[in-house]
Amino acid sequence: MNNKPIGVFDSGVGGTSIWKEIHKLLPKESIIYLADSKNAPYGEKTKQEIVDLSIKNTEFLLHKECKIIVVACNTATTNTIHYLRENYQIPFIGIEPAIKPAALNTKTGVVGVLATRGTLTSELFSKTSDLYASGIQVVEQYGDGLVPLIEADNIDSTEMRNLLYKYLKPIIEAKADYLVLGCTHYPYLIPEIKKILPSHIAIIDSGEAVARQTKAVLEKLNLLSNNKTKSQLQFYSNTSKELLSVFLKDVEEEIEVNYLDF
Repeated sequence: MNNKPIGVFDSGVGGTSIWKEIHKLLPKESIIYLADSKNAPYGEKTKQEIVDLSIKNTEFLLHKECKIIVVACNTATTNTIHYLRENYQIPFIGIEPAIKPAALNTKTGVVGVLATRGTLTSELFSKTSDLYASGIQVVEQYGDGLVPLIEADNIDSTEMRNLLYKYLKPIIEAKADYLVLGCTHYPYLIPEIKKILPSHIAIIDSGEAVARQTKAVLEKLNLLSNNKTKSQLQFYSNTSKELLSVFLKDVEEEIEVNYLDF
């Protein structure tokens, strides 16, 4: 069981930002990544649609004999993680906006959160904000349109820059000193975001924390790989394996990218 793969799924290519942190921390682990780009963005779907898609993704990874599943999507986590944990025996690692570190460290008392509608309107996000950001002003900003542009590899575009300026302006004007990225696609926008934000605003995403939690759970369950051979790194996309490969071009190890009719 130890040498079974870690499963990771996201509503597209964004979760590769999480995959990279997990692989960096756990290089001996084999990992299977599922990019459900055909249904991106999840943030604009109903809760039931998100649940149904998460079940479908989970069933695929279970069929591949994964030992643990990382839900590398804020919207899927905030809307479905409780359901998945209640209905499957396998351990799940979720991801949600890193409100806690921003709220604990802010000096201005104002924190900005850029996320999808599906994440910001979820019950779990509301509970997390109430728990950790009491007394803190949280400026919530929907990132409508950002995920489709990333999925189309249009990060360096006028349309992207215009949207980012529009969404970040209220956060800057509110005098926030932290910006929390609440979507796994958004770390790919950090170079563009830094061109707009004042230098004193710190950017937080959840990638490293998710990797550390994945390792901790595997250690607790005695499931860390003891494989002496090379790990297998497999990727599946239900739209374009060429696009997925673009977001993996900095990976030095041998990877396998497949098209999946899914």
